[in-house]
Amino acid sequence: MNALLEQAIQREDTWLGGFNYTELNVSTYRRCQSTGYQNLDAVLTGGGWPLGNTVEMLSDGYGLGSMGVFLPLMQKLADRKQWYAFINAPCTPYAPLLEARGIPNEHVLLVHPETKEEILWSIEQAIKHNTCCTVFAWLGNHRYSYAELRKLQLAATEHDNLVVLFRPLQAENEHAPACLRLKVTGYREFEIVKQRGGKQQIRVDLPAIDDLPDQPQLWELPVNTRQPQLITLAYP
Repeated sequence: MNALLEQAIQREDTWLGGFNYTELNVSTYRRCQSTGYQNLDAVLTGGGWPLGNTVEMLSDGYGLGSMGVFLPLMQKLADRKQWYAFINAPCTPYAPLLEARGIPNEHVLLVHPETKEEILWSIEQAIKHNTCCTVFAWLGNHRYSYAELRKLQLAATEHDNLVVLFRPLQAENEHAPACLRLKVTGYREFEIVKQRGGKQQIRVDLPAIDDLPDQPQLWELPVNTRQPQLITLAYP
């Protein structure tokens, strides 16, 4: 029975209404935006980042070396004039780099929770109020129950934001509701650990040719030289 259930879960038409998603507009079934990297889009179910869901990035480097993979979409979302929320980030985003990519620093929102409960509350509020086009949250080394992560997933389905949860590699074997989980395996290298309706355990290399010419890339976060606008939230 378990083997049959696993086969059903892995079938692409289980999640995409029985249609061949390679022949139809997948946005009908899942809101997706191109990552800006052809190699990655080619292996993702909807051809890009799933919006209105949670994405997990697994890394022992706090995900700092992987932020470059989100820059193209962050730049595309700049027209929304909404916040780019960074919750419990281990470092301040590098302002000159964001400016060079057309990402306004005045739209960067930094939130500094002190406890696990405040982290979860901050993420949920950033998602629910729909004033943030992206929500990047670092969950740290806390232990999270499936129910806690499921609550964030459900909140994300109400809007079309990009919600990324950074977790340590040790969380890879934990059951998680995120529709997409990626693991950083090297410099500009990722592995798809899980994705709904698509292939898994796939290695993806992102060649430098996909980067915008003459633009800095956020594959390694430089030492902070200037802070964007800092806004402090009041916790309930």
